[in-house]
Order: sequence, then C-alpha cells, then structure tokens
Amino acid sequence: MKKALVLLLVLVTTFAFAFAGGSTDGGSDSIDSMALILSGPANDQGWNAVAVAGLEATAEKFGLSTTIMENVSIADSEAAYRQLAAEGYDIIIGHGYQYGEPAAAVSHEFPNKYFIATESNSYSENAASYVMACEQGAYVMGLMAAGMSESGIVGVIGGFEQPSITKEIEAFKIAAKSINPDIQVLSIYINSFTDTNLGYEAAMTMINHGADVVYQVANQAGNGALIACAERGVYCMGNSYDQNSIAPEYVLTSTIYNMDQVMITAVSSILDGTFTGGVYNLGMDKKVVEIAPYHALEDVIPAQLKEKISDTIEDIIDGSLVVPVISSPTK
Repeated sequence: MKKALVLLLVLVTTFAFAFAGGSTDGGSDSIDSMALILSGPANDQGWNAVAVAGLEATAEKFGLSTTIMENVSIADSEAAYRQLAAEGYDIIIGHGYQYGEPAAAVSHEFPNKYFIATESNSYSENAASYVMACEQGAYVMGLMAAGMSESGIVGVIGGFEQPSITKEIEAFKIAAKSINPDIQVLSIYINSFTDTNLGYEAAMTMINHGADVVYQVANQAGNGALIACAERGVYCMGNSYDQNSIAPEYVLTSTIYNMDQVMITAVSSILDGTFTGGVYNLGMDKKVVEIAPYHALEDVIPAQLKEKISDTIEDIIDGSLVVPVISSPTK
C-alpha cells in the first residue's frame, strides 16, 4: 500500500510540473518549432520578406517546423504571441520594434517558451530583443543621397515615429550633411508600414519640393515611394532587401538586413542552453547589415562617391567610425 501511495505521489508531481510548463532549460530536444509575427504581408519585397527568408534558413539549419502570422497590428500583437504559444510553438519571433513590449508581457505566462522581438529594447527571463544596427546602413544611404543630388534637396520617408525608424532617419541626415553641410533633408513619418499609397504620395510631395534622391524606411508602404520616384525619373534607395527589381533604372542601392544571421544567433543560444533574456546588438561587423550591389547603375555613381562609401563601410566594420544612435527626431 505504501509503495502504491509513493508511486501515486510521484505521478501527481510529474503531471503538475508538466502542466505548469516546466522551465526554460528543458534542453534542445524539447525545441522543435518556431513562429514568425509580421506587421504586413510576407511577400512585401522588403522588411517582412527578409524575415521570412531568415525563418526559412533557420528552420532548415535546425530542423524546426514553422508558421507565419501576417498583418498583425500593434493592438493584436499580445494576442498573437499568446495564441502561438498556446498552440505549442517553442520560439516566437515578432519582427519589429512594436512587438517588444508584448513579447515581454506574454512571456511571463509561458515560462517554457522563448519570445523574441527585433529592433526592440524589451526583455524578460525568457524574452530577448535583437537590434540590428540599421543606422549604419542608413548612414551610407545618406552619403549616397547627398553625393548623387544635384538640387541640394533629398528626402527620407519613415513609417512610424519609433526608435527603430527614427535612428535611420537621423543617421541619414547626419551623413547627408557630412557630404554637403547646406543640403536640405526633407523627412516625414507616414504612420503606416503597409499603405503603399501613403509612401507614393509622400515621395511625390518631396519631389515636387525639389528632392531628387529619396530613401524609404517604411516597409511595404515604402515600396510606393520607389514607384513614385521611377515615375518621376528620380533616384532612390530601398530598405531591408535588395529592392532594385522594383525600379531597376532608379534604385541606386538598398540597405540589406540579413535576418538569417539574427535568427540563427538567437536560436543557437536557445538550443545550446546559453540563452539569457536581454538586448543584443548586431551590425555590419557581424554581416547582419549590408549594402546591396549597384546593379545596372554602377557606372552612374561617381567613382569618388563609391570609394567614399566603401571606405565608410570599412570604418564602420573596424570600429573607427561609430554611427550615433538617435532615437528622437531632430529638426
């Protein structure tokens, strides 16, 4: 009778622990799936597309099953994390600054799951933020814009006014003025990551005010800006992804964010048991941020400007140039 009672207590204790979710150090054998939350469509040829490519590369490397949740608004982000965790996904990644606080908040409800956000500053014991040094790429775009401008007026279009976007716009301004102190930089936040019409209208307005080179930091909405530039014969630069195919005769280059490097870094730490909640920064020195080729516009860009850009990238990589991170808009 005593042996039976002991066995019953062991079974009850084991079941209770399993029901509670265990702990985050359950070992790599318990990790077999990951999910991705996106602010827009997966095929936006930009911000979301690079995240999908990163998810696929990471899943293939580690043999994980995956799912993607598209068009998740800020208001629905906590519910999205909660739903995916409840469905059993072990690692849930929200791609964008706005998903940081929801990730940290929901993480406490699921202590045996891992919550990741990109470009955020929120974390918990089982949640982390992986911040790409997007400002480094934007700085290079500022050099390109000022170096290619003939009017002395350039433009930069942001999605929402949030630190992950503002740091790019401000780095762009600083770089442009380092080439031409008198240059006029037009900037605007269009309050959308998905409305291409807003991106289109913003670019048209800038062009009408004399801008002859435009950079976009607005995810799918920014694609509209590239289309507007092509229609008006104005050079532009893409963001997150090599966007030359959108307007091959006008997209000079693009910033590229290698999300496979970011996700593999995060998942590796989870699988090898070294994961710690926190904020991690990854930039050009880790090949997370790069610049796209010039493609057919190679000969359009002056050799001196290309050399300046190449030297600047080397300086950023070796640390001799530190691009400032400015998270609040300046005039």
